[in-house]
Amino acid sequence: MLAFTIRRLFEAAIVMLTVALLAFVLFRFVGDPINQMVGQDTSIAEREELRERLGLNDPVLVQFGRFIWNAARYDFGISYQVKRPVTSLIAERFPATFELAITAALFAILLGIPMGVYTGIHRDSWLSKLFLSVSLVGISLPTFLIGILLIYVFAVQLGVLPSFGRGEVVRIGGWTTGLLTASGLKALILPAITLGLFQMTLVTRLVRSQMLEVLRTDYIKFARARGLSDRAVNFGHALKNTLIPVITIIGLQLGAIIAFAIITETVFQWPGMGLMFIQAVQNADIPVMSAYLLLVAFLFVLINLIVDLLYVWIDPRVRIYGREA
Repeated sequence: MLAFTIRRLFEAAIVMLTVALLAFVLFRFVGDPINQMVGQDTSIAEREELRERLGLNDPVLVQFGRFIWNAARYDFGISYQVKRPVTSLIAERFPATFELAITAALFAILLGIPMGVYTGIHRDSWLSKLFLSVSLVGISLPTFLIGILLIYVFAVQLGVLPSFGRGEVVRIGGWTTGLLTASGLKALILPAITLGLFQMTLVTRLVRSQMLEVLRTDYIKFARARGLSDRAVNFGHALKNTLIPVITIIGLQLGAIIAFAIITETVFQWPGMGLMFIQAVQNADIPVMSAYLLLVAFLFVLINLIVDLLYVWIDPRVRIYGREA
């Protein structure tokens, strides 16, 4: 287990260095940040002085080394646009994105797994066909269109839910939350459904396919031959083995929810990191863009590492196969 963990940590470090290199190279072509920081009346000499002060005239390798060293110390510099430390901007926006992502993930899991189990056991029922139709809609429609449709129905036509913003929030220490206010909870419903619908359909179809495969195995037939009840067979044997690959997908999808919250936050003007990233792209705010990309990559790597360790704990054969490989 220790050797497996060390190997995964080494691979995670390689991934983070690769992402850092890609971020450093790609964001050098998004535009000149100096143009976003100064006015049209700024002289060429003042522009060059600012460029020198920011280190933009240094050799590329020097800039990259400084970028890696600062990122390792969680120092991403000063935002070119708002003239504030990037870490403070992330600290302000992260609670909104985190609450939205966790709520969307819970929505996907708490609905997706029961729907997948039901459609796997009762394949020909009308309710199973309804669930599969809903999952087909969730996979087929793009996220921004789902958000617009929900806004039109529940905010414009019915007027029961807000169409933008986070609602009233409460500050607890350095954390802001909308889960403790009525307006905050109402504002969370539409974005969470929009963000979690695709993940819910993915979990539903994955659980269904795994259930159908497991229910055809010999040990399930043997369990039925022993006289076990359908409940014991379906939930005590089939579902337990079905959830092993589902855990991996759910873990990876949590990272995807955080990464792809950009679209949902833009549609609903949710004040999270995704909206901050879009605004940074529009203003060529390179420190903010780099920090966002590295943070999302770190979350992906961290979640993937945790899932790998859980996978080994649940199924020790993974450790054996990994050693043989």
